[in-house]
Amino acid sequence: MPVKPLPQNPSLSHLKYQAKDLLKEHAARDPRGAQRIREFHPRFERAQDHEIFDTRLSLSDAQLTIAREHGFPSWPRLKRHIEKPTLADRLDLPHHERIEDARFRRAVELLDAGDAGGLRAHLKQYPTLVHEHVLFEGGNYFRNPTLLEFVAENPVRRGKLPENIVEVAKTIIDAGADRAALNETLGLVSTGMVPRQCRVQVPLIDLLCARGADPGVALHGAALHGEFEAVEALLRCGGKVDLPIAAALGRTENARRLLPAADALGMTLTSAGQLVPEQSTAAFIVHHPDAKYYAVRGEGAGVGAAA
Repeated sequence: MPVKPLPQNPSLSHLKYQAKDLLKEHAARDPRGAQRIREFHPRFERAQDHEIFDTRLSLSDAQLTIAREHGFPSWPRLKRHIEKPTLADRLDLPHHERIEDARFRRAVELLDAGDAGGLRAHLKQYPTLVHEHVLFEGGNYFRNPTLLEFVAENPVRRGKLPENIVEVAKTIIDAGADRAALNETLGLVSTGMVPRQCRVQVPLIDLLCARGADPGVALHGAALHGEFEAVEALLRCGGKVDLPIAAALGRTENARRLLPAADALGMTLTSAGQLVPEQSTAAFIVHHPDAKYYAVRGEGAGVGAAA
């Protein structure tokens, strides 16, 4: 579930009322409240509804849920954002204008300008910069990026990338970017509209994978966003075809081979790659790591998924 952005002038009092309302939903055993708690309170991440309802929920638990629902790691951080906002809290500004660290901000400026030489010198002067993170709270993603992740232009900041962005990325990688940064950047590049529009998506994918990024971490995200050139590039770099990827690419034979226990589930695959009954398609697309697939027999029954 995506986070809910705060309004332009958020009210802490209103957010406190939201936390109290969540407590009322919990007390009333409202499934909608259970879903919010499961989604945003780390202690209940894998809990069933009845487990959530049978556990005492404190006000601080409800406030933590509300804070995380709005993209903040804790209630105190949300409270500080409202009462003592800093430049980084300006959600109306593009990310590069919210950076408070002058060294990091200068590195992003050089990156955006395509000044690979200037960036190389800057990183030599500040060698730890390539491992540092900048904190952005209040959003769905890109909350704690390293410098390398800015090469993806995802989220969109300027709407364009320098022509030599691959060289710029090499400069940052050569300065010591670690594998976690490579994987995060790969995911952003593979789902990004701007890299594709600038015709650098595939070259960046090739570079990142050649330098150690895992193509598998970005495959499903790319397919979900309809970035099929990125999917094909990730497969060429060693990504594995599974059922959702085979279905997304229309690889009917692969999908038939990968379809688990098709006969037992009463599922078939048309020549167009459509799963029959159609409810089973939703079961694969709307995936949950704990989902178990089952067949319901009887007149008018189909196939579903249970979390």
